[in-house]
Amino acid sequence: MLLNCLLIIVGVALVLWGADRLTEGAASMARRFNVPEIVIGLTIVAAGTSAPELFVSVASALQDTPDLAVGNVVGSNIMNTLLIVGVAAMVAPMAISRSTVKKDIPFSIVASLLLIVLCLDGFASLDLKGNTISRLDGVILLAGFVLFMVYTFSVAKKGPAQEDGESKPVMPIWRSVLYVLIGLGGLVVGSDLFVSSASAVAEGLGVSQSIIGLTIVAGGTSLPELATSVVAARKGQSAIAIGNVIGSNVFNILLILGATAVISPMQIDGITIVDMGVMLLAVVMVWLFSYTRYTVEKWEGAVLTLGYLAYAGWLLYNV
Repeated sequence: MLLNCLLIIVGVALVLWGADRLTEGAASMARRFNVPEIVIGLTIVAAGTSAPELFVSVASALQDTPDLAVGNVVGSNIMNTLLIVGVAAMVAPMAISRSTVKKDIPFSIVASLLLIVLCLDGFASLDLKGNTISRLDGVILLAGFVLFMVYTFSVAKKGPAQEDGESKPVMPIWRSVLYVLIGLGGLVVGSDLFVSSASAVAEGLGVSQSIIGLTIVAGGTSLPELATSVVAARKGQSAIAIGNVIGSNVFNILLILGATAVISPMQIDGITIVDMGVMLLAVVMVWLFSYTRYTVEKWEGAVLTLGYLAYAGWLLYNV
């Protein structure tokens, strides 16, 4: 138990360090290639910080533990939207572009709705227990991911990268790539240490698989998003911060659950319609907050954070 606790601390430290390297490298790449930072956040950063969810979900499907796979994605998206955006906004108010408010966040809402519809299996009941995310469902999710990527890269062809006139230093390309790769390595290794150690502690305390998936594993695999978004917000790169969260949410649902379902259809046992509803409500809240002067203010970040704490408390109450 003591060793696992020490490994949790090491994992968190690695994640924080990796997030700083990744943010620096990604922002420099955006400036060098004149690509909007939101696009870098939606693609490179989002894909990198979603890597832990991909590894955990695919491994869970192959090991016949579907609750861990679905719970990991649903829990990660809830944490991304409520806790990560909330904490990042409390660190520094997050400026949201019109394009993100009108297109990117709605895409995340549609992805969440699509997952709920596919999980309801014909709307026979709101009870998800026993329902299945089939291979056909997985193909539908992957098709949605292709559409998302086509849209995102079309955005990259429009407009300048810099949304303000401030001149910022640009690293040599080799150093930017190195920072991104080293940062991703720190995020993946650190989050893996956190998840394996925290899960071992939870299992030792008799916590169920679905709760572990919704909380500890989701929290651990969301550590890269949390660290990256907070670091980006602190450095005034809110486009990368919000792009990371929205992109990760879409990656988690469309790519990760889609690919996992194609590999092995997933039967839902411990995830409820309440969990799905909170996931959808969270991204709708961020969307509504973003409409207020296209900024998520500090007090709105506090509301989102309190919302996550309330959800976590509800989960613990129902253990």
